[in-house]
Amino acid sequence: MSESGYIAGFGAAVPGCALRQAEMWDGFFARHFAGDRMAERIFRSAGVQRRHAAVNPADEDVSRWSTGERMRRYVSEAFPLGKEAVAAALADAGLAPDEVGLFVVASCTGYVTPGLDIRVAADLGMAPDVQRLFIGHMGCYAAIPALGAARDYVVARNRPAVVLCLELTSLHVQPPADDHGRIDLGQVVSHALFGDAAAAIVVLPDAPGARRGLEVLEIAALTDAATADHMTWEVTDLGFRMGLSPEVPRVLARHVRAMVSELLGRHGLTTADVDGWAVHPGGPRILSTVAEQLALPADALDASTAVLAERGNCSSATVLLVLDALRAAGRSRAGRAVVAMAFGPGLTLYVALLRQG
Repeated sequence: MSESGYIAGFGAAVPGCALRQAEMWDGFFARHFAGDRMAERIFRSAGVQRRHAAVNPADEDVSRWSTGERMRRYVSEAFPLGKEAVAAALADAGLAPDEVGLFVVASCTGYVTPGLDIRVAADLGMAPDVQRLFIGHMGCYAAIPALGAARDYVVARNRPAVVLCLELTSLHVQPPADDHGRIDLGQVVSHALFGDAAAAIVVLPDAPGARRGLEVLEIAALTDAATADHMTWEVTDLGFRMGLSPEVPRVLARHVRAMVSELLGRHGLTTADVDGWAVHPGGPRILSTVAEQLALPADALDASTAVLAERGNCSSATVLLVLDALRAAGRSRAGRAVVAMAFGPGLTLYVALLRQG
């Protein structure tokens, strides 16, 4: 049995279509939302400069596509992206595909059976006895429970695990008006923020001489079920439709300080002991709320802000992209803590406490 699990490899892949925010508004969404001034303000203040999309709405208006059409496109677009991200993570960790014991896949933007877990595992050459776990419909925070499952497997079985988070939100552009013919500002916010990406990590067991990356110390969760209607993801005949309340940052503000303080306290730590903050950039207000509630230094969330600007909110993949950005920036020192957190339907807050090896 391993004593711990370490994130020792990262990989990512994005669709080839990179779109600037202004181009997306001018090329499609200005017409889609009938030039609504509030919609335009939301787009221009989303904190996104560009993002990648499997479907360019200026070329293909998917807003009237059936769910079946969207799922067929998901299969054709998701498989090569997932394969690329996982292959990169395995190479980064120096691990062969047939050494993987558990393969965890998280996605809330597409479903197919046989799924990505089977297809990617087989095509990369993972062993026939590799165990697989698919996590669906958890939304933006799914990467952290996926990491928790991988870490628990690694500790119990002393074998490596891989996590893949893959989201194609561009497949779920919705009709512009609600059932009463009014522009749905929640949809405007969603379309202003979300991008497409795949991100993968390798989790290795602790072993003499093994490469050590970010040690996974603890995973914590908190769900405020009284606010469950504040964030929803509904399967409709026209794809998946997000419900998003402007109250989300206020709910987050009620919980994040106590939850993070208690998690750190269980390990004899405070926020001053944390070198790196990988906060899911659900939007500018989410980041400012976290920074304010935790009294973080001005540059603490630079990696989250940069990922939002260059990739958008890529749902479950985003927090892994932020962790990789922190690594690239050298923001954490050996033995120091790193905190990853993400939020989603429930309302749910998930936090991972990590330590740089």
